[in-house]
Amino acid sequence: MLTLQIIVSIFVAMNLWRIYTQLKAQKITIASFAWWLVLWLAVLVVFWVPDSTGYLALTLGITRGADLMIYISVLVIFYLLFKIFVRMNKIEESITKLVRSRALGEKEIDDKR
Repeated sequence: MLTLQIIVSIFVAMNLWRIYTQLKAQKITIASFAWWLVLWLAVLVVFWVPDSTGYLALTLGITRGADLMIYISVLVIFYLLFKIFVRMNKIEESITKLVRSRALGEKEIDDKR
């Protein structure tokens, strides 16, 4: 298990460094940075203290820590999918507005000729 813990720790450290550099470059907000920071630190805690999920699961009325992790993972994935869906809709609307304005602009230029 120690080898896997070291590999996961290196992976988490790389991801933490990446989100830090994105924050410094102002590519993500502080809220996004905090969200990812908590998520990656939770991954680290789960890998270094595996019994912690069992304690939390029992507190929440779930029998096994592994089940809790699956439930949390599914919730996080659905949340991220929702955020992606909302962002795609915004991009789609922006593209539609841009294409319409460009099409109308070119139409007006053609009418003037």
